[in-house]
Amino acid sequence: MFENLAPAKPDLILSIMQQFREDRRANKIDLSVGVYKNAAGGTPIIKAVRDAEARLYESQETKTYLGTTGDAGFNAALTGLVFGADADRSRLSAAQAPGGSGALRMIADLIRAARPEATIHVPDPTWANHIPLLSSAGLTLKSYAYFDAATGAVRFDAMMRDLGAARRGDVILLHGCCHNPTGADLDAAQWKSVGTLLLDRGLLPLVDLAYMGLGVGLEEDAFGVRHLATIAPEMAVAVSCSKNFAVYRDRVGAAIILSATPAQAEIVTGKLGAIARSLWSMPPDHAAAAVRIVLEDNGLRASWKAELDSMRERIQTLRADLALALNRQSNSQAFDFIVKQAGMFSRLPLTEGQAQRLKDQHAVYIVPDGRINVAGLNAENTEVFARAYAQTR
Repeated sequence: MFENLAPAKPDLILSIMQQFREDRRANKIDLSVGVYKNAAGGTPIIKAVRDAEARLYESQETKTYLGTTGDAGFNAALTGLVFGADADRSRLSAAQAPGGSGALRMIADLIRAARPEATIHVPDPTWANHIPLLSSAGLTLKSYAYFDAATGAVRFDAMMRDLGAARRGDVILLHGCCHNPTGADLDAAQWKSVGTLLLDRGLLPLVDLAYMGLGVGLEEDAFGVRHLATIAPEMAVAVSCSKNFAVYRDRVGAAIILSATPAQAEIVTGKLGAIARSLWSMPPDHAAAAVRIVLEDNGLRASWKAELDSMRERIQTLRADLALALNRQSNSQAFDFIVKQAGMFSRLPLTEGQAQRLKDQHAVYIVPDGRINVAGLNAENTEVFARAYAQTR
């Protein structure tokens, strides 16, 4: 049987990670992997999460299953964090998932069950794993205009034109904040325009919220989701806790669905549980329990928010430093767009072969499409990277 299998195509970023590990040069810089890094280059455990894990260790008396939709307290706390205190909880369904990726797959299966003929429209570009995750559920995908490489901003007019051509009943994938891979986000006015178009055209919003709190702020980064929730009869949100709680390998997120009525929400909750049963039976609990403890305890929640704020502020400072360094190296203002973007990622213009030369000549590891993880920079290597980038163009 297995002799008929074709070799799997290597994952680009995982391959870059391996090459970086094997590189013995002392001055190497990794801007490829999408994890937050502190000034020392590490990805630490957030103190509030560590404290919550200690409490969990002392208090947990069993490892038995919690059910297909996971920890009810976690689901409720995360729903409140995302949708706010004024959300109509009677219309909201939530299911814990193994990371934001698991949440996306649950939502894809839910869409497939509800409307198998629907097309999911994804921004160009989008997170590389969106396409295999969503298409693996048997859904058709189509791209819409989003990023202008020349300006580093959103091609909003082209985006609205493409979304206006979508068929009624189709699904529109939107990045809630900190667009991956470009860092170019919609502003509040643009979110409102998109919401009006979706409502008028009968299109379902699917928001991927993977970086809440790392863009402008916790409340600000939830603006798009919360605005859509006030006008849309239905929507879906995939939430990840990997970045803002730094629980990457422990894998926790949630699929949250807004239904038109409380009765429909009950049906959706049951369906999410059935989908989870068919995919992974029961979700892993450790990180969900830790996040729940943080969000339910005022002291831990304040500590977490303060540390998250410091992470975001560091990224914003790095963005300003990088723009200044690249402008200085290019003797221009061409990189001012970096400061206007949000989150860990930016997409720099790359000439053919530049990523390879950056690696070979300067030990700088970058994704060939120009995406960089700004959090991989620090006070010592920002100017080094800017000089290498300029020299290899």
